Amino acid sequence: MYRRLHAHAGEWDMIVVGGGATGAGVAIDGASRGYDVLLLEQNDFGKGTSSRSTKLVHGGVRYLEQGNVLLVMEALKERGLLLQNAPHLVRNLGFVVPSYDWWEAPFYGAGLKLYNLLAGKYGFGASQILSRDETLERLPTLNTSGLRGGVVYFDGQFDDARLLINLVATASEQGAVLLNYAQVTGIGKDRDGFVNGVKVRDMESGQEFEAAAKVVINATGPFTDDLRRKADPSAQPMIAPSQGIHLVLDGSFLAGDSAIMVPHTSDGRVMFAIPWHGHTLVGTTDTPILEPALEPVAQEQEIDFVLQTASLYLAKKPERSDVTSVFAGIRPLVRAGDSANTAALSRSHTIRIEDSGMVTICGGKWTTYRRMAEECVNHAATVGRLAECPSVTDHLNIHGFHSSAGRFGRLAAYGSDAPAVQRLMEADASLSDPLHSALPYSGAEVVWAVREEMARTVEDVLARRTRALFLNARAAIEMAPRVAALMARELGRGAAWEAAQVQAFHQTARGFLPGVRQANERIGQGTA
Repeated sequence: MYRRLHAHAGEWDMIVVGGGATGAGVAIDGASRGYDVLLLEQNDFGKGTSSRSTKLVHGGVRYLEQGNVLLVMEALKERGLLLQNAPHLVRNLGFVVPSYDWWEAPFYGAGLKLYNLLAGKYGFGASQILSRDETLERLPTLNTSGLRGGVVYFDGQFDDARLLINLVATASEQGAVLLNYAQVTGIGKDRDGFVNGVKVRDMESGQEFEAAAKVVINATGPFTDDLRRKADPSAQPMIAPSQGIHLVLDGSFLAGDSAIMVPHTSDGRVMFAIPWHGHTLVGTTDTPILEPALEPVAQEQEIDFVLQTASLYLAKKPERSDVTSVFAGIRPLVRAGDSANTAALSRSHTIRIEDSGMVTICGGKWTTYRRMAEECVNHAATVGRLAECPSVTDHLNIHGFHSSAGRFGRLAAYGSDAPAVQRLMEADASLSDPLHSALPYSGAEVVWAVREEMARTVEDVLARRTRALFLNARAAIEMAPRVAALMARELGRGAAWEAAQVQAFHQTARGFLPGVRQANERIGQGTA
């Protein structure tokens, strides 16, 4: 990527700042139209919000209840397009809404019929009311006390970080240049005060460079206002950040192939329990926060809330000691007046043309990333006076596209890349062994991540190229030395780099261990 950067002469058509779902989507849309695109990410691709979602490609049942029919219709269409364009990463999943009161099944059944109707030709399957026995057949580990039955509907599930890495590859294949660990430190302006480029620091080497562009796009998610203030110190905040957390349990808590959807929790949110990579993912919360962090940490009351809510619906009551990993993510919600209730804020996206000429896109959700990107590039092309070219991403296959990836077994998420990963194992048998008995990931996947997916750190591999840290933090910590050794061999690094990487990963991974954090807080309180 740096070779392509240095080979590029003159200004870029577009510079995209931010390497999450929105930024990568913009890079794909712009590059596939024929525009010259440079994307810059301060850390790793998907380090922030885009790797910390509920892993759903969905229309959003709760948005229907809020009356946001247009958002639901848009998301349902995009859900269908994503399944079409990335079938190796998106799958159909049944969601059961259990009913414990007589009115719940018919009430939610009617709403979910409308949900199906809005999906039209992009539907994932018809919803139906279930008897008590049918509900337990789908969810054998559901709490049976007072259970009357349920409603099943169908939505999409995906692996967010894996999809993002494939989006980055897709953008590159379309001609974009994308750099991780490239922090934008400043904004360049022309004599009239309009943004015309950026100042960048390579976070690995410390070297700095400048890049000029006809238009700069701010797609930095929770950090949107930081970049806006670099362009205009007087810019008023747009983002009302909200934190959501998820707990990961072992697969025994949710036997079967269906998920649980709880339409109303005590904080007014929807709660999900979802089978994911052989584990059970439970969440989420909606906690307003003052400032976004690159490595957000779950609050103790959030962990307690999710455990308490899950215990109402799971026959096996989860305890804190059952949690194999806990992760937090920041939603970049767009402000609406002085409202302190972030759960009530719209998940629709906003595109703003700043007074400085910079284009800002924020809000939205993973499912609608493609549509958001298309609209953003339309506006950016106008601002940058670029030749009009139609978007082609509604029928553009995502890197890794494979219509029957399931044949690759546990490597299915690699799609068309799976045979190449298998060849690494065949060439070196030591790379085929699991790195830990609790998880399926192998040394070949580490090598592949370094050679083909721009992984630069142990965290990149264990958090986002594989999902080890998100599934089992303790196992990931134990895997770190072996991963560091493999990466050092690939990158030509020495023992000091290995040791520093393992130490840095341990520090990050501790935030995924709720028991460790709680003990530290008690120690701190005792010392005080």
